Amino acid sequence: MAATKSAENQISALNDLIKINNDRVVGYQKGLEGTQDADLKSLFSGYIAQSQKNATELEALVTSLGGTPTDATTTAGKFYHAWMDVKSTFTGKDRHSILADCEYGEDVAKKAYKEALADTDITWDSNISSTINSQNQGILSAHNEVKALRDAAKS
Repeated sequence: MAATKSAENQISALNDLIKINNDRVVGYQKGLEGTQDADLKSLFSGYIAQSQKNATELEALVTSLGGTPTDATTTAGKFYHAWMDVKSTFTGKDRHSILADCEYGEDVAKKAYKEALADTDITWDSNISSTINSQNQGILSAHNEVKALRDAAKS
């Protein structure tokens, strides 16, 4: 059975969110490699787990819509190639710089979720909308925590 245009739009948007979460995993793995700070290692490990959970939930939604979930990170695209840039910048940086790079990556993730939720070409059912909104809240919380740590590292 072919997916409807609406389902195709939803599958595409969900796969974009899977990619941004996969990119977050790789980005925070690079962050782990770039710092010796135990608190950042713990924080980044938590965000890796959060992103993996998000991706797994999104993959289940794509499958429920009749689509094939992506397992890729991204190499191009309007939302997420910025995380690709961030991933290569951690080595040899100080705490503030690492956190600034992470905060920039979280800005990209925030934008992806915001745009997915605001896309007028997509009518999300309540289960999918609830999942995306819940994940969006986690992304916003991560962003705010990273930003606060970045700001504290300036002094």
